[in-house]
Amino acid sequence: MKESPVRVLLVGAAGRMGRTIVGLAKNDPKIEIAAQCDRGAAVEPAMAKSDVTIDFSHANAIDEICRASREHRQPLVIGTTGHSPAQLQKIERAAKEIPIVFAANFSVGVNVLFVLARKAAELLGNEFEIEIVETHHRMKKDAPSGTAKAIAEMLRRARKINNEIPIRSVREGDVVGEHTAIFSGPGERVELTHRAASREIFAGGALRAAQWIVGKAPGLYRMEDVLGLKL
Repeated sequence: MKESPVRVLLVGAAGRMGRTIVGLAKNDPKIEIAAQCDRGAAVEPAMAKSDVTIDFSHANAIDEICRASREHRQPLVIGTTGHSPAQLQKIERAAKEIPIVFAANFSVGVNVLFVLARKAAELLGNEFEIEIVETHHRMKKDAPSGTAKAIAEMLRRARKINNEIPIRSVREGDVVGEHTAIFSGPGERVELTHRAASREIFAGGALRAAQWIVGKAPGLYRMEDVLGLKL
């Protein structure tokens, strides 16, 4: 018996990531973009047609998205970044009632970078100072990027330190995304870099997360959970 595709409500369909997700989903028989919404459109009516919501809209939309998702018990995949502390708390509260994948970056390679950077921090020790450099296209509004902040937080936990890890943000051209973790020690330097050449790697990861989250218990999940990576 043929398995029915996962029906997705895509919020932010007109944006760069939204358009990439729509294009990629056309060639995936396991996914159906059942409904699309953009800024100003009502999200809740479209949830009746879908199994899971993917959000690549704007941080300010998260209150309504979380409210509607909780009302409909709809699993949620959040790829939008730049949320305020209050908005992050809304996501955490919603995750007590519904399953949510909240990821700064859906790329498989970036999530492997997280693992390698953490291991490097542990092995190199406190003699090596850490800096993160991230580069994105000039239209990206938030800086530092959500991915850079996620790397910094993960490295702070690995080092068991409270001070902030420096992040340098560059906005130029049409760069999809580059992230480098730099470890500078006495007489040597280690750099771990991920360069994204296409938005399809993020779109593919988001669709993978959407398929994975359906049927999961309420909770706040990360992309490493989807990929089975141990951080």
